[in-house]
Amino acid sequence: MHEPSTPPAESAGLRRALGRWDLTAFGVNIVIGGAIFLTPSLIIGHLGTWAPVIAFVTGLAVFCIALCYAEVGSRFDATGGPYLYTLAAFGKFVAFEVGWMTWFTRVSSQAALVNGIALAIGFYAPAANAGLTRVVLILGIFLLIGFINWRGIRESALVINTLVIAKLAVLGTFIVVGLGFVDWERVVAPSSLNATDLAAGALLIIYAYGGFETTGIPSGESHDPRRHLPFALVTIMVGIMLITALAYIVVLGTTTGIASSRTPVADAALGFMGPAGALMIGIGSIVSITGNVTGSILAGSRVLFALGENGAIPRFFAQVHARFRTPGNAIWFSVVVAVALALTGSFAVLALASVVARLLTYIGVSAATLALRREKFAGQVPPALFVVPFGRTIPLIAIAVALLLVASATGPQLIAGGIALAAGAILFALTAWRRTLGNAQG
Repeated sequence: MHEPSTPPAESAGLRRALGRWDLTAFGVNIVIGGAIFLTPSLIIGHLGTWAPVIAFVTGLAVFCIALCYAEVGSRFDATGGPYLYTLAAFGKFVAFEVGWMTWFTRVSSQAALVNGIALAIGFYAPAANAGLTRVVLILGIFLLIGFINWRGIRESALVINTLVIAKLAVLGTFIVVGLGFVDWERVVAPSSLNATDLAAGALLIIYAYGGFETTGIPSGESHDPRRHLPFALVTIMVGIMLITALAYIVVLGTTTGIASSRTPVADAALGFMGPAGALMIGIGSIVSITGNVTGSILAGSRVLFALGENGAIPRFFAQVHARFRTPGNAIWFSVVVAVALALTGSFAVLALASVVARLLTYIGVSAATLALRREKFAGQVPPALFVVPFGRTIPLIAIAVALLLVASATGPQLIAGGIALAAGAILFALTAWRRTLGNAQG
């Protein structure tokens, strides 16, 4: 049995500058990326007119997982999120795997998203999708976002908050205007639905809700994360569930043949707002993805910082810039890796593993919620300032939902996830060996 590992109460050197709405914007920014603009056609193709209802119901399932993050996160005020939670509950090895997989998910998503920005810009300027122009564009995006993250947490928060307001304004306009053009007979008309399509559509929606789990990662830069994180997570999930369901209603009720569209929201906007509406959605999707990348670099670098701060990887990654008080080494390392993945296209392979990585993190945190309630942890970790109601019921539902998703993963996804876990285990062993060797020589 491992000795419980309690992380530091505050991440030394980082500036506490985030309030509850900053944390909320950070989480919304990660969840609303490109999926809400691009996946409705796939989901409606599986679910038909049931899509809005099932989007809300599956949102409730994800909400159970988010509530677990809210409870366990209300115990900690240091940087690291899921890594810290599992470190306290299950010890160094499990925590390292969770931290490694969390960083892995963020860095691979950064690479995929920046490629998405290049493709979106390439729709208007085809040269952006090829040759040196594409390389310069990708490098420029990463360098700019990396610089913003390095410059300071307040600067990062201001950029993220601005981009969140912009993307919500675009989606809000689409929904409010679109509801006036909805053919409600088309929305409420019952469509056939079989078990296979139900499972496929629900899984796509659940993955589209992903990203809320990063909200607690920058807690060491928040004024009062133990109280603000539960507020942020509940607000995020309620808001995202409503936006998603309403967006599906507008797409369903204003457009025919949407299941075959590659740009369903833009096509719907074109129908009831004309070319200006389609352009608004196109710009909104670029803004949305850019914000998502900004948040992903912030989240990924803070996980590396937490790993370094706790000695799980070299403390080089825990160094804080004297002036900006940001983990510069962790930020620029994450940027360099993401650039390499983006330019080589390797992110497409790693995306398979990132699906399993996210689900294992869900399981670890949901299980940590139950573990940290045990009496043995009293006095070792701070008490929860927010407790999920109904006892063990919601954490057990959260674990069941995550296990169901793992069981539904494809063979290649499971293999890729297993390889990523094995790589993490090797890194953990090498780091432990290096530390032992250093102690012996010292």
